[in-house]
Amino acid sequence: MSTSGTTAFNLDLSNLVEEAFERCGSQLRSGYDLKTARRSLNLLTIEWANRGINLWTIEQGQVNLVTGQSLYPIDSDTIDLLDTVVRQNNGSSSNQIDINISRISESTYSTIPNKLTTGRPIQVWINRQTSQINATSVVLSTSISSTATSITVSDATQLASGGFIKIGTETIGYANIVGNTLTNCYRGQNGTVAASHTAGDAVSIQNLNSINVWPTPDAGGAPYTFIYWRMRRLQDAGNGTTEQDIPFRLLPCMVAGLAFYIGQKIPEAQPRLQFLKSEYEEQWLMASTEDREKASVRFVPRTLFYA
Repeated sequence: MSTSGTTAFNLDLSNLVEEAFERCGSQLRSGYDLKTARRSLNLLTIEWANRGINLWTIEQGQVNLVTGQSLYPIDSDTIDLLDTVVRQNNGSSSNQIDINISRISESTYSTIPNKLTTGRPIQVWINRQTSQINATSVVLSTSISSTATSITVSDATQLASGGFIKIGTETIGYANIVGNTLTNCYRGQNGTVAASHTAGDAVSIQNLNSINVWPTPDAGGAPYTFIYWRMRRLQDAGNGTTEQDIPFRLLPCMVAGLAFYIGQKIPEAQPRLQFLKSEYEEQWLMASTEDREKASVRFVPRTLFYA
């Protein structure tokens, strides 16, 4: 007998959910069963992000650094940045240089005496936020043009001392607040377009994932490009006909995990719950052990000598 000759097996959402229900000793009977399974599946993928690095979600990205600007938004579906460099002469065929930029904590960044010192960035604080937009009672006190770098609002006490606001469709970054005036403003951030705004326009807080680089980029080595490798969120479960945002080798783990999640919600699965949990953990162990870097690791100790 001949083999199939194909290696395309996968499960769309409906078949994945049916398999999970059958492992619970039940069946997918209604639209609500599919709805609750989709909700559980989305929670499951979030749990996977908390368990560690998922190699298939690692992507490379870049931020073009601007002279005099220290704060930059990054993609809202970013979970964390894994590795970062500052690149000079980005795209040059013969003179491109990548230089390591060290990641620092919020507490370390906060103790830098002068955050507006200029030079080639050597440190970065990664601020992991929710990307939610929070409404406030703050409004513009005066009209601003599309190029204004200082913005006066009615009550700056409702805003963080540095971050992002949204006025209309424009996202604006700012580094400092003096009284009720936002200073060192960076216009048209997060893919938006700088525009003029009128006194009385509403000002919202936009909690964006962002990087704070130090020193603030100067013009000496421009253009600088911040290159990063990020771990992104898994895509949502979908509408019932789509496949999941995972490699085929993770399908057994996803089915086992979804069966355990569903089993916690249906009475007929309670006798199997401990088995479903142990099966899920076994499948996760196998999947996570396989989904790892297989390159050699070299550790070089740093030796300090004191005279």
